[in-house]
Amino acid sequence: MGKRMTVILGMALGLVWSVAVVWLPGQGPQPFIPINLALIYAFLPGGFFMVLMIGWIAAGRFFNDDRIDGAPPAFGSRADINQRVLTNTVEQMVLALLIWPFVSTVLGAVTVIVMGLAMGGARLLFWVGAHLSPSLRAFGFAASFYPTVLAGIWSLWRLAT
Repeated sequence: MGKRMTVILGMALGLVWSVAVVWLPGQGPQPFIPINLALIYAFLPGGFFMVLMIGWIAAGRFFNDDRIDGAPPAFGSRADINQRVLTNTVEQMVLALLIWPFVSTVLGAVTVIVMGLAMGGARLLFWVGAHLSPSLRAFGFAASFYPTVLAGIWSLWRLAT
């Protein structure tokens, strides 16, 4: 299977995953969880993943004589991949910070908590996939990006109807 087909497959599986992450939590009974508490829990997995990435990158700099002074990593190196994963994670977490509070008020606290747990796992899969093969990172990207977009659109739809 070629790279493009691998990416398409990963994105399609990420979409299926995303529908489950956003839709399934609303199908059961909804316990009362204050929205502010739900958001704290929702953002923790992504935050811990960012701590892991920042620490990993810092340790890599410390043990590399060429980069200890803050020089950028060589393009395509493992350190470069780690930096790009961190950058993408920051982008996705900022997007989540902007959309998840709205989603939590429309779709409920449990939904954003599940989205947060899924985000943490998907970011790990994105990181591993980025190191194994650029095309394999597609699932991890889709599984962390699509739930935010899908939940935002669904929330707008529910609010409008």
